[in-house]
Amino acid sequence: MLGLARKKLGSGNLPSLIGDQVSRRISPITSVLPRFLSGSTKQMMVREALNSALDEEMSADPKVFLMGEEVGEYQGAYKITKGLLEKYGPERVLDTPITEAGFTGIGVGAAYHGLKPVVEFMTFNFSMQAIDHIINSAAKSNYMSAGQLSVPIVFRGPNGAAAGVGAQHSQCYAAWYAHVPGLKVLCPYSAEDARGLLKAAIRDPDPVVFLENELLYGESFPISAEVLDSSFCLPIGKAKIEKEGKDVTITAFSKMVGYALKAAEILSKEGISAEVINLRSIRPLDRATINASVRKTNRLVTVEEGFPQHGVGAEICMSVVEESFEYLDAPVQRIAGADVPMPYAPNLERLALPQVEDIVRAAKRACYRSVPLAATA
Repeated sequence: MLGLARKKLGSGNLPSLIGDQVSRRISPITSVLPRFLSGSTKQMMVREALNSALDEEMSADPKVFLMGEEVGEYQGAYKITKGLLEKYGPERVLDTPITEAGFTGIGVGAAYHGLKPVVEFMTFNFSMQAIDHIINSAAKSNYMSAGQLSVPIVFRGPNGAAAGVGAQHSQCYAAWYAHVPGLKVLCPYSAEDARGLLKAAIRDPDPVVFLENELLYGESFPISAEVLDSSFCLPIGKAKIEKEGKDVTITAFSKMVGYALKAAEILSKEGISAEVINLRSIRPLDRATINASVRKTNRLVTVEEGFPQHGVGAEICMSVVEESFEYLDAPVQRIAGADVPMPYAPNLERLALPQVEDIVRAAKRACYRSVPLAATA
């Protein structure tokens, strides 16, 4: 099979890596296109940003192909791959059986031979079935081959909690995959993030874990003409300061960036100026931007959806302690999900996830505007 991949690569075509596909068959529908509001401000949904990035990278490089469950004839479970089967055909948009270990292994093998697979997981919770290939086959290969073997592959799909789907479909895997040398881990928030980071991930010679959020797919964001250019690409490992402030730094990624911005708006009405950092990249982590912000504000609140122990926030806290401890005027505040499997009941699910009011309270504690939690024990 991999010999076929090499042969097909030499002729400029992609291999038919999977045989007869088991999937729902419906008539192709029109590709997702950006829908812009009238007037000078253009808007794009995250779903459209991801779709356009895939489309442009597939058009620019014939080595790029997509594979996963229902990415083709069903147009993608979340319609991220809408219209791509019709445009590029079944050799480059491959519907797979329900076997994450199987199609991920095939994708890694294709990457060994110079192709650029984009592997979709219907949810990253299902990537646990394929974690051996992601870590042992993809992440470690460049190091173990002394740089002779690159693995240009992207693993993408929704990560973290959606709404009422239980513990087996609601976990955040940012800290899990960021723990592994050889992987790059990206977490987009806005349409600009989604478009620019996915393009960067596909062009990167190393394996990239691309963690999206299901609840953000339908969200619209302002977008500039520069971002719409086909050459647009965001640097991996560089955070973005979404809002500047002088009293407290708030770091967040993915959906939690929106929560942090809402918290900053509430805090501003109470005279607290919060600086919000959209991490964008979890590995590599933009320690320089985080520490520069803390040295300015002298306070830090980290926000994440995942479990608190060994989490992304814990790594950020340690980075600040190592590099900027003498600048801190208050203990670091960590906001994370509850240390329990995700409840199914909506009221308990809400309690298990960070909320805007949690961020507001943490920022107030850091600014000595409320009683510290230790003092109330």
